[in-house]
Amino acid sequence: MKSFKYTINGNVYKVHINSVIDDVADVEVNGSPYHVKMEKPAKTQMAPPVKRPAQAPTTTSGEPVVARPATETTQGAIKTPLPGVILQVKCNVGDMVKKGQTLIILEAMKMENNINADRDGKVIEIKVHKGDSVLESADLVVIG
Repeated sequence: MKSFKYTINGNVYKVHINSVIDDVADVEVNGSPYHVKMEKPAKTQMAPPVKRPAQAPTTTSGEPVVARPATETTQGAIKTPLPGVILQVKCNVGDMVKKGQTLIILEAMKMENNINADRDGKVIEIKVHKGDSVLESADLVVIG
């Protein structure tokens, strides 16, 4: 279960503890087995080795059986480049916007990031509000 290496008076001892039950420990010292009676019982018995979980199941082609769900996306939507919190919405539905115009201010990693229009057009829908937390690639504003 546990292995230790001790040096006593210049001699090296490799000690492997196999089990501890109450006040008796089964140990090997440099390959020789011993039953060691302790003065006090152990506080807790040594736990069995931890079993590791099996590998996630896959299909015959190697694809995972459980996949991340596809996120819904709207055509013409401006997406957030990273997760964060919406600090300010600087446009309204029906506004005409120009390419490069700031639409949303997003706080991410303690910095303010301007989310700009990627094309000229009319704001059809605003999908977030001030204070909303958003994940990466979330739709923010739809421009038509």
